[in-house]
Amino acid sequence: MPDVPIGALFAGLIVLILLSAFFSGSETALMTLNRYRLRHLADQHHRGAVRVSALLERPDRLIGLILLGNNFVNNLASSLATVIALSLMGRAGIALAAALLTLVMLIFSEVAPKILAVLYPEKVAFPASTILAPLLRVLYPVVWIVNLFANGLLRLMGVRLDESAAMPLSREELRTVVKEAGALIPKRHQQMLVGILDLEKVSVQDVMVPRNEIVAIDLEEDATIVTEHLRNCRHTRTPVYRGTIDNMLGLVHARHIPRVIGPGQSADKEVLENLLLPAYYVPFGTPLHTQLANFQRQRQRLGVIVDEYGDVQGLLTLEDILEEIVGKFTTDPQQLGRGVLADVAGGYLIEGGANVRELNRKLRWRLPTSGPKTLNGLILEALESIPEAGTALRIGGYTIEIMQTTDHAVKTARVTPPAESRLADAT
Repeated sequence: MPDVPIGALFAGLIVLILLSAFFSGSETALMTLNRYRLRHLADQHHRGAVRVSALLERPDRLIGLILLGNNFVNNLASSLATVIALSLMGRAGIALAAALLTLVMLIFSEVAPKILAVLYPEKVAFPASTILAPLLRVLYPVVWIVNLFANGLLRLMGVRLDESAAMPLSREELRTVVKEAGALIPKRHQQMLVGILDLEKVSVQDVMVPRNEIVAIDLEEDATIVTEHLRNCRHTRTPVYRGTIDNMLGLVHARHIPRVIGPGQSADKEVLENLLLPAYYVPFGTPLHTQLANFQRQRQRLGVIVDEYGDVQGLLTLEDILEEIVGKFTTDPQQLGRGVLADVAGGYLIEGGANVRELNRKLRWRLPTSGPKTLNGLILEALESIPEAGTALRIGGYTIEIMQTTDHAVKTARVTPPAESRLADAT
């Protein structure tokens, strides 16, 4: 090309290098965009986001366009560099031109633009879409032919193109996204979101009030005792039974108590029984997220947990489920919880009936929760017998020393967490 000035050839080569950088950076930026943020911006009618979303609807066409342009520009740059080398140094300059062009293209057309695109994907992708969108319309026939052969080859290899759509996040992946949100989501809100995600793997028996802790009224007791129970009742709804709690008659609402107890009079059991609300029963093992929906559908706030034989196992309230999401309503967040006392030796004195999940949440421990729900149950499962005071064992790295026992249960135990757990508590 003796009639073309050497300066024009160099100018053309620089333009081709810049075009190669454009295609390389655009590809990286478009593929590394946060798809959820992009969808949000598109819903807000952001022009760049709308254009990019349209391009990413068919990523095979977009990639075909970018690679078509990039390869064409790179091959043309290589040819132009060869012409320049022949003009300046003859055949001996071809090898040198190839080496120099490779280095220049690697730095200025690949590494640098791709790093920039990774760091600022939106700032690169949105402006680039103003060029790529019309370019795709112009070169669509060529891109279609390229994709026809490429997609056919992929089908022969057993690749299904309909699987290219973005897969939804799993629950564990969403947990990771929430926890890594940092300052974008306040810590309190992160805990609530994680609590919602955890409802699916928690069942009613994990949070219910166990049978032995149910506050209820037995109609077979003396009227004086029933009256005392009614006057000291702290709950909106209180179970009422006859003889045994498995023979539950219903629930008495706090607003009906004045109709049962007259001024200076004992409770009228017959009136009380006539005012009872029907009990709402919940099968043992129901997942919490299912029961939350059931409470909403049935317009209930309290459920009686029964096993497969119809025996009462505990009580569950709507507040119990909500506390799994937002934390305790009525306790100081600085307190360790009911039945838990800090010990000077670095451990904790804990009642045997303490809920294991509650201990893990309050103290940031990792006691196993897949089996028994209470500390007493955890110990009995490990020892397979009722231990004596002074017995020590280790469960999941936690040292447990039995302090007090009864004939059928562990009453109090000292639990000493591993060193790393104590460090986490201190922080």
